[in-house]
Amino acid sequence: MNNQQTLLHALENSRDRVLSLLNSLDPEQLSVPYSEGINPPVWEVGHATFFFERFILQYLDSAPSYNPALDDIWDSFELAHEDRWQTELFPDKVETLHYFHHTFDRVKQRIQEKPLSDADLYMYKYAIFHLNMHIESMVWCRQTLGYAPPPGAHAPCASAGLPNAAQGDVEIPAGRYRIGMPEESPSYATDDFCFDNEKPGFIKDVKAFNISPTLVSNAEYLAFVEAGAYELDSCWSMAGLKWRKQTNARHPLYWKKENGQWLERHYDKWLRIEPSLPVKHVSYWEAQAYCNFTGRRLPKEFEWEVAALNNIEGRPFNKFPWGNTMDPTRVDMDCTHLARLPVNALPEGDSPFGCRQMIGTVWEWTESLFFPYSGFTMDVYPFMSTLQFGDHKVVRGGSCATSSILIRGTYRQAYLPDRNDVFVGFRTCAR
Repeated sequence: MNNQQTLLHALENSRDRVLSLLNSLDPEQLSVPYSEGINPPVWEVGHATFFFERFILQYLDSAPSYNPALDDIWDSFELAHEDRWQTELFPDKVETLHYFHHTFDRVKQRIQEKPLSDADLYMYKYAIFHLNMHIESMVWCRQTLGYAPPPGAHAPCASAGLPNAAQGDVEIPAGRYRIGMPEESPSYATDDFCFDNEKPGFIKDVKAFNISPTLVSNAEYLAFVEAGAYELDSCWSMAGLKWRKQTNARHPLYWKKENGQWLERHYDKWLRIEPSLPVKHVSYWEAQAYCNFTGRRLPKEFEWEVAALNNIEGRPFNKFPWGNTMDPTRVDMDCTHLARLPVNALPEGDSPFGCRQMIGTVWEWTESLFFPYSGFTMDVYPFMSTLQFGDHKVVRGGSCATSSILIRGTYRQAYLPDRNDVFVGFRTCAR
C-alpha cells in the first residue's frame, strides 16, 4: 500500500464497502434506536468523511472546511454519543453522501496529482484505516439490531465436526521475544505502518506456557452454561458478579433456549447453535468465569503475541503468523464467513506453533489491561489510544468483521470488560 495504485485501490474499495453497507439499509433501518455500542449509520459516514477532510485536506493543505457549521457535528469528541440520534442536527443521507463523495473525490485527485511523500502516505493510510474501523462498527451494528448480514457475506455454514479435543495445548517455550512493531523501522509511513499503541517495540522475557491451539467452541461454552456456572458465584470475580447481576446474564448475549433447543441469533435469523463454531459475543467477565470453572486462564497479551508470531530476538520479524504479507484467503475477515467456520478450520493461517485462527474470526480477550508501551508517543490523532488506557482490556487478532488491510499480529484493540456486542471470543491457557 506504498504506491499510488495500491493506495487508490484501498481508498476505492473502502468507499465501495461503506456505500454497500449504507445503501442496503432502507429508510426505516437508518433510523436506528439508541444503543450504547453503535452509531446511527448516516452520522457514522459523515464522521469518517470528516476525518479525511480534517487530516488530509485541512492538515496537509490548509484547505477550508466543506461546511464549518457541521465540523462539531461530525467530530466525535465534540458531539456527545447520545446526541448523535438528534437527526435534526445533521444532514440527511442524500446530503451526507454528497459530502462523502465530494471529499473522497478530492482525496483521490490529491493522490493522483501530488508526489507521494512519507508524510502524505502516513496520513492517507491513517484516514483509510480509520474508515475501516467504522466499517467494522457498521457491521456489528447490523448484528446488534437484528438486521440482515452485510452484503457479500457467505451463507451460514452447515453443521461441522468438532475439533479433536485430545490434541491438547500447544507448549510455547521460554525465550526473549520481540513485542510490538520494531523500533528500528525507518518510518511509520512504510509497510511497517502501525498505530501509536503498538510502538516502540521491545524485547520481553517470556516464561514457558501452554495455550489452546483453537478458540473456545460453542460446545465447550455450552457445557459451562448447562453446568449452571452462571449461577455459581465461586466462578465469578467481584466485578464479574456485579456485571452478571446488573445484566441478569445467564448465557451469551445472542443465545436463547426454545423448546429444549439452544439457538443463536445470527443477524436477522435464529439458528441452531453449531457446536464446532467459536463462541462469540461474550464479555471479559464471562470469559474469566469460564476459565475459573475449567481451571484455565486467559493469556496475557504478550503471550498471545508470542503464540501468534514467534518473533524471537535476533530472528527476522514477522507481522503475521505466516510471514509479512496479509493473505485474506488464510483468515475469516472482511465479512466473508462472519465466524461461521469451525474452530479447527483455516489451517493455512496457523501460527508457527500451530495455533489456529489467531488472526480474524473473533477478537480474543486477554487478561491484560490496556497500557502504553514504555516510550509511548501519541500519533497525530491524540484520541486513538489514550482514552482507553487504564480501564480497558486488551483484545487481539481482529475479527470476521474487521478489514484485513487493518490487522497485523502486533495490533492492539481495547474494549471495556463488559463489552459483548462486538465479535469477541477467547482461547485459554493452562494455569
